[in-house]
Amino acid sequence: MITILDYGLGNPESVSNMIRRLGVNAVISSDKDKIEHAKLLIIPGVGHFARAMENLKSMDLLDILNHKALVQQTPVLGICLGMQLFFEHSEEGNVDGLGWIPGVVKKFNLVHPDMKIPHMGWTEVICQNNSPLFMDQEEPLRYYFVHSYHVVCGQNQYAIASANYGYSFTCAARKDNITGVQFHPEKSHLYGFRFFQRYFKFISL
Repeated sequence: MITILDYGLGNPESVSNMIRRLGVNAVISSDKDKIEHAKLLIIPGVGHFARAMENLKSMDLLDILNHKALVQQTPVLGICLGMQLFFEHSEEGNVDGLGWIPGVVKKFNLVHPDMKIPHMGWTEVICQNNSPLFMDQEEPLRYYFVHSYHVVCGQNQYAIASANYGYSFTCAARKDNITGVQFHPEKSHLYGFRFFQRYFKFISL
């Protein structure tokens, strides 16, 4: 069973609709029993980092999420804000995250006056560290982004893809069973559809 975490932020319905196109069913829930029995946990997110962490705490979800990710080693996929939550600390609200991947979340520091925040739109993604999720493609990979903050991996080995907006930044990271992408595959049409296909194959779902 795939559980898409509902913690009051994000667009879980869009993620569910994209997954359904692949013939895979998913449930949107914050119920601990459904989280406990998930074979794959997806954490989407659109919004403020500090608010997201506060929601997870107030809904008493931190312990079960840590257990699934760190003890049971269940595959976890974070999307946009969901990915940022995997890291140790964020400048957005100056609060700590889940700490599953070494690194921090920083606001874009753009010099060019014509470049606006948030970074919004289609952007090419470049594979790093030979990640099977992004390599050996016949054409450039382009995904849809909407974000004002980006992650900085504490160890480069966990960065699996980069994009450029004023400067190069990590847009996908993976550590063991935990994978995060800054872009929105559920809004990236055929590219997003193929990303989910590769991800499901990669984790043998």
